[in-house]
Amino acid sequence: MDDMIEAVRRYNRFYVKHIGAIDIHFLGEEISMAEARVLLEIARHEPIRASTLQEILQIDRGYLSRIITRLGRRALVARDDASQDRRSRPVSLTPEGKLFVAQLDRRMNDAIRASLNGLDPVERRDLVTSLRQVQSLLSPGDKAALSLRAPRPGEISLIAARQSALYAESHGWGEKLECLIAETVAQFMRHFTPEREACWVADLGGIMAGAVFLTDETRLGAPGTARLRLLHVEPFARRQGVGDALVQQCVAFAADRGFERVILWTHTVLDTARRLYARNGFSCISTAPHDLFGVTLQGEDWEKRL
Repeated sequence: MDDMIEAVRRYNRFYVKHIGAIDIHFLGEEISMAEARVLLEIARHEPIRASTLQEILQIDRGYLSRIITRLGRRALVARDDASQDRRSRPVSLTPEGKLFVAQLDRRMNDAIRASLNGLDPVERRDLVTSLRQVQSLLSPGDKAALSLRAPRPGEISLIAARQSALYAESHGWGEKLECLIAETVAQFMRHFTPEREACWVADLGGIMAGAVFLTDETRLGAPGTARLRLLHVEPFARRQGVGDALVQQCVAFAADRGFERVILWTHTVLDTARRLYARNGFSCISTAPHDLFGVTLQGEDWEKRL
């Protein structure tokens, strides 16, 4: 844990320096970063009460009051209706403040653009995805819009890698499961029939939050049967309806393509997955022990009639 703490602190030091957070002349202006942040939030929400601004920024009330006073002396902000209690009077930008914020906004965009210009397109995408993932991990309560999409190049292999890593971490299922997953996705790509099969990636704010496959079992001697495979939800995205959305997408696709049933294979120890399947209309139809993952487990076959 200590090395992880140090990694976070090292990044914090780098980021503070990178954005000039302790420079009293933020982006070359006669303003600190804290003052700039207050101005930008006022611009987004004006008119806004100081109490609301404090809640958004999560800073000390007295410190915020002093910042607003300084900005007022520079004629960048003004409080509405002088007859009201000072603490409850909304704050807005003055015309001079609007011009200043517009200039500050341009400088911030220019500074970020200069940083991004030093990266190639793949590095830019990796950077933005990593930043979104950091935000999702540290602030899971911030809900992002969920969408389901087809996998992009390289993502099917990434799905296989994530499944292997997550099950190794949570249940200790190692190389044997990883081999089985790799073989499954290789077979899917090799024999993929887009009219009858699909893979969906759950996307939360631009980040892969999970995935699922649906395959046609006809070529394996089970006509009218589709199989739901390799469902997973990333830890940061759990309890946000991702698993339900993926399962329901599989069922809807199978029904639209004329399949008679959807089947899947899971395990007795996977309580969360079993509850997910049950509330979406699947039923366990058989159980059997196996040691395909290097340990003895109770496998379960589940089915949903369409």
